[in-house]
Amino acid sequence: MSKFEINRRGLIKSGAAIGAGLALPTIFTRNAYAYVNEPKGATVTLGFNVPQSGPYADEGADELRAFQLAVEHLNGEGDGGMIGTFSSKMLKGNGILGKKVAYVSGDTQTKSDAARASAKSMIEKDGAIMISGGSSSGVAVAVQGLCQEAGVIFMAGLTHSNDTTGKDKKANGFRHFFNAYMSAAALGPVLKSLYGTDRSAYHLTADYTWGWTQEASMIAATEALGWKTVNKVLTPLAATDFSSYIAPVLNSGADVLVLNHYGGNMVNSLTQAVQFGLRDKQVNGKNFEIVVPLYSELMAKGAGKNIAGIVGSQNWDWKLEDEGTKSFVKSFGEKYGFPPSQAAQTCYAQTLLYADAVERAGTFDPCGVVEALEGFEFDGLGNGKTLYRKEDHQCFKDVLVVRGAENPQDEFHLVDIVEVTPVAQVTYEPENEMFAGGNLGKCNSGA
Repeated sequence: MSKFEINRRGLIKSGAAIGAGLALPTIFTRNAYAYVNEPKGATVTLGFNVPQSGPYADEGADELRAFQLAVEHLNGEGDGGMIGTFSSKMLKGNGILGKKVAYVSGDTQTKSDAARASAKSMIEKDGAIMISGGSSSGVAVAVQGLCQEAGVIFMAGLTHSNDTTGKDKKANGFRHFFNAYMSAAALGPVLKSLYGTDRSAYHLTADYTWGWTQEASMIAATEALGWKTVNKVLTPLAATDFSSYIAPVLNSGADVLVLNHYGGNMVNSLTQAVQFGLRDKQVNGKNFEIVVPLYSELMAKGAGKNIAGIVGSQNWDWKLEDEGTKSFVKSFGEKYGFPPSQAAQTCYAQTLLYADAVERAGTFDPCGVVEALEGFEFDGLGNGKTLYRKEDHQCFKDVLVVRGAENPQDEFHLVDIVEVTPVAQVTYEPENEMFAGGNLGKCNSGA
């Protein structure tokens, strides 16, 4: 027997030197694993936690499709997609650090408690070393907090609340998707050009972290133009009938309705607003307008002809002409038969960014991954040049302002790109008051 041996509990001992009652120093009682869920075999497991039910289920379904495609490409299957256009050339299609990528998935139900339970199971039972997914910012904030506590990396999917990389930011969490402040900063000049500076806005807002920060961001941006805020009303995330919320708008004196709603909520509220005749009204001598600060092609499809002319913002659109976008659209379209959504693109990009960070760090240790992602500049994933800012783990890139097509050529061309807003216009200082109160803290490897 060698002088030192490792027993089944991972404790280092020496048969002669350590007595039965002698307390061991902490360094000798650590677990045999250097960090939580350190991959010991030939595979590494990722956890994809998406809304497969609830108001954001359509977005969740597309997120899961993108995750599955990313895993295939990482494992060398298919055409490789954006691995070939990614400015970092570390990914070779041989897994991550030579380990084949496996995955587990769960249903967040668009509920924070359900999402935390699902992520906890993936980490504790399935050995997931990274969790991704989202669609609801409430879910993203909750799961990001769990991942920080557990010592795994959280690569947020679709989450748009300022709080995700603001007051609720965490060292183990990273967001590729843009945020509410960026939407408002991009939309402001376009709204001024289209509708002028003398407007009165009424806000209907989803009652959770995303809605609150989207409303605050839009009010700040529009009041800076000279707009007045007539009223702001919170609506339950679980609501499907918005008629009782829309009826008061008719006699409010507002000439713009801002729908801070997403997913199925937005489809229902926009449809009902049109049914109430808001878009046919004239108020204050102006045509009544509806603005949806954040929406997607998936939502446009659900809203049908009601989306025509509606202004909003997107993180990405499949009709962009850069090589990364064209490559991803080709791969996704050939596999699923239709173009990917912005939710799909951000989840696919996050998976590749995580894998690349592991390769550059040479380890799955979360603290090594954090160091590799902080301050990382890259291109080729569909959004142009992008920075993962060290101070808050927020990606900074160009933002799209879009408008519902008046005469779409088919069901996939429902949104026109009005403007690609340069990153400089949507960049803010880490101390910006809308992002105040948070503390990134230190990375946790769970060791």
